[in-house]
Amino acid sequence: MKYLIINGSPRKKNTWSMAKQAKTNLEGEFEEIQLMKEKIPMCNGCFKCIMEGEENCPHYEIVNSILEKIKWSDGLIITSPVYAMNVTALIKNFFDHTAYLYHRPKFFDKKALVIVSTAGAGQKDVANYIGENLRHWGFNKIYQITYACGGKESINTEEINKVSQKFHKDIVSKKLHAPNIGDLIFYNLWRAMISTKEPIKIDKEYWESTGLVNYEFAPDVNLGFIKKIFAKIMFFILKKVIK
Repeated sequence: MKYLIINGSPRKKNTWSMAKQAKTNLEGEFEEIQLMKEKIPMCNGCFKCIMEGEENCPHYEIVNSILEKIKWSDGLIITSPVYAMNVTALIKNFFDHTAYLYHRPKFFDKKALVIVSTAGAGQKDVANYIGENLRHWGFNKIYQITYACGGKESINTEEINKVSQKFHKDIVSKKLHAPNIGDLIFYNLWRAMISTKEPIKIDKEYWESTGLVNYEFAPDVNLGFIKKIFAKIMFFILKKVIK
């Protein structure tokens, strides 16, 4: 198995200690990215990645090099401490550069482990925010480890071991889980968007060239009968509403 660890903290304290503990329960190859060292310029909101294609982002090379490593991996571990009740600026800036993946999701066979620490509160909200972004990218399953350390340099190894072992077992199984209802709705929303009179050209090209437009969800993911019917109905309704 191949794992990529993206550390969204500018330092190596509690959050990084949690990631290292989780790593002891995993077996395989590892790559690490310290976002602080990547020095990704701030997203300038030019919308080129969304409207013209991600290769037109002025910071494409550095951002895409990270996404290529995610593509290489079987499992992603992404970490962030809580800063002002949110993710670090490093994580937020990275996510801002990947906004186009909301329109053109691709990581349907990937699973992630989100690790968040805090000295006070907000750890669950921050973990949910990271997980929500990854689900919009297409990620199949998101695991979370959150911990309020109260400012002490200590970690809850029992909970870390429990969750990271489940994560590893799921990675090894290669099982793809059915998406939740919210993910089905968003997938079929973007799928329906390309049927408008003036769709975003790059979105239309992506959905048609990948063949995703022909499926209620990524074809390798088994929806089951009920969710498949639900997705068909949602796609029909969304096409009507959007037109």
